[in-house]
Amino acid sequence: MNMHLATIAIIAANVLLSLKGFNDAAFFDRYKFQIGPIKAGQRERMFSSGFLHVDFSHLFLNMFTLYFFADVVIHWFGPIKFLIIYTISLVGGSLLALFFHKDEPFYSAVGASGAVTGILYAAILLQPDMQLGIMFIPIPIPAYILGILYMVYSIYGMKTRVGNIGHTAHFGGAIGGYITTLLFLPNLLVTETLMVILLAIPILILFVLQKTGKI
Repeated sequence: MNMHLATIAIIAANVLLSLKGFNDAAFFDRYKFQIGPIKAGQRERMFSSGFLHVDFSHLFLNMFTLYFFADVVIHWFGPIKFLIIYTISLVGGSLLALFFHKDEPFYSAVGASGAVTGILYAAILLQPDMQLGIMFIPIPIPAYILGILYMVYSIYGMKTRVGNIGHTAHFGGAIGGYITTLLFLPNLLVTETLMVILLAIPILILFVLQKTGKI
């Protein structure tokens, strides 16, 4: 697969800034997502944190996922709208994390997961018949199942607070990618009604759990 320049640019930015963060703790701490400093006025953290990662495996997982789904979105919308979806999803992830954790000044997280989940959701909406081959599983899996399972894992991560990873941002990113894609191509509500409903289910579950105090 030949990657588009827009995808290469995003991956390069994530790799370079993550490597900087791996080797410079002060830089990492200054630009990670953290509630206290953001509420004190350092709002750039809501964007910069999306280009930092905990470790190489965290970085690889996000960039590998982006690699698989970015070209689908670019094929349908072009690079400018792709970058808009990526950015809205990134910021959407940070906004949802701020909403969920607003009373936890020391809550922190990093990662491109929000932005990548937005691209994942966009790609599935645009091409719901995608089949993905996964190691150790002999048959292809529909992409929408992977997307829903990814969100279920994110709920687990939010409940258990696994690692310094922005699990809440996965949902904010999904919402950003979901809504922006439907705004760019509203006839999906008619042509892919079932997929629109299926991908909304994990988002609705999250808000039910939040309202009932179970997460």
